[in-house]
Amino acid sequence: QVQLVESGGGLVQPGGSLRLSCAGSGIIVSIYAMGWYRQAPGKQRELVADITSIGSTNYADSVKGRFTISRNNAKNTVYLQMNSLKPEDTAVYYCNVAGIAPKVSWGQGTQVTVSS
Repeated sequence: QVQLVESGGGLVQPGGSLRLSCAGSGIIVSIYAMGWYRQAPGKQRELVADITSIGSTNYADSVKGRFTISRNNAKNTVYLQMNSLKPEDTAVYYCNVAGIAPKVSWGQGTQVTVSS
């Protein structure tokens, strides 16, 4: 069974940091472009960062310079380091295949709340 499990979210003050993890099972994350997506209440899900199979990275303008996506092939895990967090970063964060390859079923995601 193909599964992606997100973790690492929580409540953090503005300016703080969090590191999200996405562990894959039944899928080798290194052979796909993988992305971190987020969905805020009342808004559509959006792609915030992706990493290609060769390690190239792309970021949405809203997170560029603050977020870093990375991958540990040995652990079959994708990470999202989030620094200088803002209230507008509050959302449920998901990982999934990026690009043109078929996506796997969406997991439950991990809630990130940025608030003082």
